[in-house]
Amino acid sequence: MSMATPHIKLADGKHFAKTVLMPGDPLRAKMIAETFLEKAELINNIRDIHGYTGLYRGKEVSVMASGMGIPSIGIYSYELYHFFGVENIIRVGSAGGLSHQVVLRDIVACLGANTNSNFAAQFDLTGTPAPTCSFALLETAVSCAREMGIEMKVGNLFSSDTFYDADENCHKKWAEMGSLAVEMEAAGLYLNAMRCQKNALAICTVSDLPFTGESCSPEERQNTFTDMIKIALETAVRMD
Repeated sequence: MSMATPHIKLADGKHFAKTVLMPGDPLRAKMIAETFLEKAELINNIRDIHGYTGLYRGKEVSVMASGMGIPSIGIYSYELYHFFGVENIIRVGSAGGLSHQVVLRDIVACLGANTNSNFAAQFDLTGTPAPTCSFALLETAVSCAREMGIEMKVGNLFSSDTFYDADENCHKKWAEMGSLAVEMEAAGLYLNAMRCQKNALAICTVSDLPFTGESCSPEERQNTFTDMIKIALETAVRMD
C-alpha cells in the first residue's frame, strides 16, 4: 500500500530514512543522490521535487528538495516529521554572506535563525519563540567538520521571507545583530522541528556577498558545495 500526503507519495515498499538531507533545489537533491549515495532510488517525485533513499557508508540516508522559502520547507518538513517517520532533517543550502567574518564559499552552520517571517504566529504563543537547531545535530556536524579538516563557522543566520526587500537597509540591520548570512528556510524548519520535538540543522555555503556583488553561478550552486554535503552526510550516518 502506498503512503501519500498532498505533497509526497511513496510507492509500495519505499520509505524515507531516519535522516533526510534537504537542499532547496531539486536538481541539487538529484546530484547528491547520484554522486554520494549507493543504490539510490527515486521514492518521491510529486511536483518534480526529487526525493531519494540510498546508502552512505552502508547506512540509509534520504535526500529531498524543499523548494524555496519558509512556506515550502514548512510543508515538506511537517509531512516528513509527522507522517513518514523522519527524525532528523539537515538543510544543505546556499546563503548570502552578511558578516565581514564570512567570504564566498564559506560554510556556516545555523545555531539560531533570526527571521522576519510570521510563521510562528500559528502556534499562538504568548511570546516570541527562538528558532534554534538541534544541539545533537550541531555537535555532531561540528565534530565531523573538524575531523575532515573543513572549516565551518557556527552562528546565527537571518531567514528572510523577502528576497527583494523594500527596505534597502534590511540586510545591514541584521548583520549588525550578528547574523552571519541570509537564507530563506531555516526558521520554518527549526520551528516545525521544535513543535514536534524532532531534530533540525541548517548548513549553508555562502554563494554570494550582497554588499560586494560577488557571487557563484547557478551551475556552481547546483553542482558544487561538496564539503557542506559531506559534512551533512557524515552527520547523518552518526545519527543513525
